[in-house]
Amino acid sequence: RELQGQRSLNSMAIRSSLLPLALLVLAAASSAAVAQLEIGFYSKTCPDAEKIVGEEMAKIIAAAPSLAGPLLRLHFHDCFVRGCDASVLLESTDGNVAEKDAKPNKSLRGFGSVERVKAKLEAACPGIVSCADVLTLMSRDAVVLAKGPFWPVALGRRDGRMSSATEASNELPPASGDVPLLAKIFASKGLDLKDLVVLSGAHTLGTAHCPSFADRLYNTTGENGAYGVVDPSLDSEYADKLRLKCKSVDDRTMLSEMDPGSFKTFDTSYYRHVAKRRGLFRSDSALLLDATTMDYVQRIATGKFDSEFFRDFSESMIKMGDVGVLTGAGGEIRKKCYAPN
Repeated sequence: RELQGQRSLNSMAIRSSLLPLALLVLAAASSAAVAQLEIGFYSKTCPDAEKIVGEEMAKIIAAAPSLAGPLLRLHFHDCFVRGCDASVLLESTDGNVAEKDAKPNKSLRGFGSVERVKAKLEAACPGIVSCADVLTLMSRDAVVLAKGPFWPVALGRRDGRMSSATEASNELPPASGDVPLLAKIFASKGLDLKDLVVLSGAHTLGTAHCPSFADRLYNTTGENGAYGVVDPSLDSEYADKLRLKCKSVDDRTMLSEMDPGSFKTFDTSYYRHVAKRRGLFRSDSALLLDATTMDYVQRIATGKFDSEFFRDFSESMIKMGDVGVLTGAGGEIRKKCYAPN
């Protein structure tokens, strides 16, 4: 299949042991679950699982290259709430507002593509491959098909039965966050400061609606309390271009590329934009205000360390894909990704 021959990667980086004390019990439980994930988990029960996902993803991205970013984002938003259990895919019910209907998730796309891939797997191996594993594989393949790195995916995740919009609103890293806040959220998932700056590189793919960043163009308070000035951490020329697209903070019709000129290709140009103060979100610009993250941005921005970034991104994605997983007898294997069995 198309993904054969991609680069093999180093094994997963050792997880940091510097978690806050309150998280140690959760970390131990999570480690036990992660230990049950394995490469080739479906080798006997659904041996063509990865091939089926890869072939269907090749068709999806060939027809709509701009979906690579949204599918990667779906995986991010899933793993940061209840762990990588496909809870982001569940529909709301009369008695529950699900994650996908939380304000930060209103712009998520790609749900139909996940159901399409899951249907192919159900036809081949009914009730075997979880939606959580499907989404994890699809995000990896989205990166590969966008000319990014390949990494091995350990499988065996099971699907959660619960999904909460409130949890999503409280736990997802905000686009307006500074490094201390984002680092705290990442640490709560067992991810460190390097993972933060590396996974921010996912913004090389995709687009964003104006409300997620337009406050930087219209609602920033300047010196002497002046209101309505452009965020000073944003390059003024870039801000002028963004204003031409976003006429107001509430403009929901226009999209802006997160990595202008390269938003369908996985590369390191995102870091060059950030280094020039042209990061779209406040969280992008914030990377220049912390010594550790700034050093990484400026190093990768030189264009001399693309292979290093690809390796780092692969390792951080493996770590993130292990967050809060359900294995063994936990959860279930959904027949349809949008509803519990």
